[in-house]
Amino acid sequence: MNFVAAALLVLSGLFYAADHHEIGTLGDQMCRYGSAFCDNPAYVFVGAILAALWGTFVSMR
Repeated sequence: MNFVAAALLVLSGLFYAADHHEIGTLGDQMCRYGSAFCDNPAYVFVGAILAALWGTFVSMR
């Protein structure tokens, strides 16, 4: 689950950069298909936080 949290954290950063037109044509494609996430990358960031909390509390050691 921590891997999922890390992936969502990276995706939230990419959506933030795409919204601010910092990653070129990749950002244009990302915002075309995921416009809700480009407008509000905090949604993905909150998902990353929830996944990290879930992974922390449910981890089996």
